[in-house]
Amino acid sequence: MGARSKARKRAVDVLYEADLRGVDAVTLLAERVGSPDVPPINDYTISLVEGVTTHRARIDDLISEHAEGWTLQRMPGVDRAVLRTGLYELLWATDVPDAVAIDEAVELAKQLSTDDSPRFVNGVLGRIAVIADQLRAVL
Repeated sequence: MGARSKARKRAVDVLYEADLRGVDAVTLLAERVGSPDVPPINDYTISLVEGVTTHRARIDDLISEHAEGWTLQRMPGVDRAVLRTGLYELLWATDVPDAVAIDEAVELAKQLSTDDSPRFVNGVLGRIAVIADQLRAVL
């Protein structure tokens, strides 16, 4: 697993835990950075968590609009975290190709969530990718 893939997984872990505990993800991450109890945290993990947190309202709106038949609250928490990370990379991480953002999110869903999650994540992010250029123009 490459450094960025590991960073994505750590970001999903932090976002998932923050969501589960009802705390701010950036605050949770800040508590972990430099802690002797936690392995060093990659700069890309920090960038992802901060980016998702900054754009979370828009990210959640887009997920809700494109997750056919699912509300955010009904989704497994891991799927929410994976989708938030993938969508942030898809729309705001200019150095990450769209296909890579989607593939990495699907891979995380395979590793961390249910058997149906990879197809679900791929479907939601794929629908958004079709209109990603239009969305980026108004962000």
